[in-house]
Amino acid sequence: MRHIFLALAFFTCSLLAVAQTGYTKVNGKYYPYTLDDCGDTLIIAELSDVSISSPEFFANEDEYKLYRRYRIYAQRAYPYAVDAIRIFRETEYMTQNMSKRDRRKYIKRLQDELETKFEEPLKKMSKTQGKVLIAMIERETEEPIYDLIKDLRGGLTARYWATLAGFYGHKLKHKYTEGDDRILDAVLDDFDISYDLPEATAKQ
Repeated sequence: MRHIFLALAFFTCSLLAVAQTGYTKVNGKYYPYTLDDCGDTLIIAELSDVSISSPEFFANEDEYKLYRRYRIYAQRAYPYAVDAIRIFRETEYMTQNMSKRDRRKYIKRLQDELETKFEEPLKKMSKTQGKVLIAMIERETEEPIYDLIKDLRGGLTARYWATLAGFYGHKLKHKYTEGDDRILDAVLDDFDISYDLPEATAKQ
């Protein structure tokens, strides 16, 4: 009975009109707060996006195992996909008004930095991990990887990578399309790799 009374008291106080407002510092960041009539400080914080998925249903054990494998691979590929989309969006914006020569220089310098950072980790990815990574990127850009490479580095480079990828079973000219692999669709629904240019960057 005492627990019920305490719960009712808490909710009653929470529903009363706010008496005071302000900002308070938590772990080096400032958050707005309200002070209710009960004297309790209620910090108001905006939560990041949360993915809520319905339970998946599988026709058999093999489908479930594939789903689990895709999820593990998607978790590993996620940081690289996020970086790829961020870099693509920023490069797209930063080079839109550049001459062809300056654009090539900018992209060449960027490529050198990317190879230093990502070349070794990406080499260790399996064929299926690479498939998941490519699917993540193509799903977000709505373009095949081949077209992205062609736009950034030219047709010759795009053909080189398409030929090389072909040895590993990847068809860079064929864009990932929802519905082609419903198990992979279900996994990718839970991974958001979209990127909006920060206001400060967009004003440069």
